[in-house]
Amino acid sequence: MGEVGLFFATDLHGSDICFRKFLAAAKVYQVNVLVMGGDLTGKQLIPIVEQTDGTYKVSYQGSIENISKGDLEQKVVMLTNSGQYPYLTNLAEMDELKKDRSMVDGIFQKLMLERLEKWMILANERLKGSGTTLFLTGGNDDVMEVEDVLKRHESENVVNAEGRVVTIDGKHEMVSTGYSNITPWHCPRELPEEELEQRITKICDQVKDYERAIFNLHCPPYDTPLDYAPRLDEKLRIVAGGGGSPEMIPVGSKAVKKSLEHYQPLLGLHGHIHESRGSIKIGRTLCLNPGSEYGEGAVKGVYVVLSDKKVKMHVFTDG
Repeated sequence: MGEVGLFFATDLHGSDICFRKFLAAAKVYQVNVLVMGGDLTGKQLIPIVEQTDGTYKVSYQGSIENISKGDLEQKVVMLTNSGQYPYLTNLAEMDELKKDRSMVDGIFQKLMLERLEKWMILANERLKGSGTTLFLTGGNDDVMEVEDVLKRHESENVVNAEGRVVTIDGKHEMVSTGYSNITPWHCPRELPEEELEQRITKICDQVKDYERAIFNLHCPPYDTPLDYAPRLDEKLRIVAGGGGSPEMIPVGSKAVKKSLEHYQPLLGLHGHIHESRGSIKIGRTLCLNPGSEYGEGAVKGVYVVLSDKKVKMHVFTDG
């Protein structure tokens, strides 16, 4: 049987330039399958406040910067490419925002969904007639309303894969979920391990051929080289280990690991833990986490070639 090439990346967290690079990877690596593994939206609203003298003030990464009107567009692009959501406002509205958290949340969600909407329109424009299909799902960080955007823009070339079994090339089935186990941040799509296991099992039980199956599960398997992250204290501060470096602990999912051990699919695609790029074998299953450096505008991905019931090759990429 013929080979199929796919490109997998994850955790772009709102970075506009990363999403554009991700789409371009279809031509770069000459693949017909793109898989985006979750956490599509970003984490932070950045007010850009117009001052009485016509300049703008922006607070970002612990520093306050005054910028001229001529530099405004460049600053907006920089913030957008790093996954932030710049919001042009004025001193009067800032006073209101400081008093009303729900107003801030409403603006933040509106900007998140608007950017995702633009991405889906772009994906359909770029991939139409190309023979390439993009399969994607939200991640634990993504609000539930992300599903509405993805469903609205589904097409022959863009597929919302959450909670479904899809066939990527006529013979390799793929199951996907962006849900994770509970994290210290208690994000929208997080479940206790027992409930996560039930969710995964419900999807995976529908697979017809596990020897050719792909498990696109956002969370990596527990206590493997793919799931180590810095330990946090009760105030979400990083705990130092030996030599002053962060103490690293496993934070992945036991339910994900159990499902991989039980079903033994051909391939596991994971993300969620940005620091733990790597590959491992769980029985016959090759598991991959390409990591993420979205804040630097860089796409960390992995190019995979499947040959029937084998992973013929995989190469981690940066760009």
